[in-house]
Amino acid sequence: MKQKIKKAVQFILNPRFLLCFGIGWLITNGWSYVMLGVGTYFNIGWMIAVAGAYLTFLWLPISPEKIVTVAIAIGLLRLLFPNDQKTLAVLIDMKNSVKEKLRSKKAKENENDGK
Repeated sequence: MKQKIKKAVQFILNPRFLLCFGIGWLITNGWSYVMLGVGTYFNIGWMIAVAGAYLTFLWLPISPEKIVTVAIAIGLLRLLFPNDQKTLAVLIDMKNSVKEKLRSKKAKENENDGK
């Protein structure tokens, strides 16, 4: 368990991933904060309304924003740093671990259904 946590932390704190996560955050969220600031500074009503509505959605507990941001970051990581095998190997290892757990869970369910 400690090994998995260590790998996840190494993946998340990798400078290349952090850069890609920052770009992903700007794509999903950052524009709304900038728009809210500019709209407030120049008193532009439609900017305040659009940014405020989007930010309200982001702060809802059901918002899938973090999932989308991480997916964009992983996509950018693969696009911008295709030769970063160390970081991508951690990602692939995590993916394979999840797949293996799902397979074993399905096998147990199928085994229990057959009894």
